[in-house]
Amino acid sequence: MGALSAKAKVLLRLCVACRTQLFLYTVRQHWTTNGCASTGDRMSFFKKLKDKLTPPNASIVLKLSQYGIAAGQNLEGTLTVSSNEEFDATEIRCEIQCVEEAKVTKHTYDPNLRREVDREVREFATIFAARPSITGPVHIATGAKDFPVSINIPATARATYQSIDRKVTWTVKGVVGIEGRPDITSRIAEVQVAPPSASPVIKEKEIIREVVMIPCKYCGALMPQTDISCPSCGAKRTA
Repeated sequence: MGALSAKAKVLLRLCVACRTQLFLYTVRQHWTTNGCASTGDRMSFFKKLKDKLTPPNASIVLKLSQYGIAAGQNLEGTLTVSSNEEFDATEIRCEIQCVEEAKVTKHTYDPNLRREVDREVREFATIFAARPSITGPVHIATGAKDFPVSINIPATARATYQSIDRKVTWTVKGVVGIEGRPDITSRIAEVQVAPPSASPVIKEKEIIREVVMIPCKYCGALMPQTDISCPSCGAKRTA
C-alpha cells in the first residue's frame, strides 16, 4: 500500500477527531441521562472503563521441567500465578503451536519498474495448535499459586528443524483467561521437539542343540538318545 496523500491524511485526522468528540458526547449524555454528575459516579464509570481495557494487577510465569522432548511425550512444568488483587478467571490454560517458516520466491509487481520481478518472501504456516486447559473457572486470590502443567506432544508431530530456507518452531505460553478484561499471558517459551523415540527391537536368540541318535535294540530304528521309548515299535529303552 502506497503512502497516504496530504488530503487523505487531513481526512483521517478529521475522522479521529470526530470519533473522539462522539465518545465525549456519549459520556456526557450518559452522565446527564443517568444522573451521574457527581465525582464519585464519574470515578466509578472510568474505573469500569479502565477495567475493560487493562488486565488485573497480576502476572503468570511458565516454568518447564525440560525444554527439549521427543514427539509422543508429555511436556511437564508449572504455571505460577501471582496477583495483587482478587478476580475471577474463566480458565487457566496453555497455548502451544508449531509454525513452519519458509523462504520462497514469488513474482510480484514492482510499481517503480512497472513489471513483475522475483522477490524472496517469507511465508508462515501453523501446522499444529492447541489450547489445553489447566483449570476451569477459578477465583484468583492475592498471593501466588502454582498449577501443574502436562501437555502431550503428538507422536506424529513435526520435529524442530532449521535450514537455510526453512524452519519449524515450537512455542508455548501460559494464559489466564478473564471475561470482559484482557487476558494475562506469560512469556513465550521455545521448545525443541525431536522425532519420536524408536521402539526397542527385541531379537530372539536361536539355540541349536545337537541330538544324538541311537538304534533301538528291538527293531533297529534310530531314536533320540533322550527318548525313553522307541517311536517306531514302542519298546522301552534299556540302559
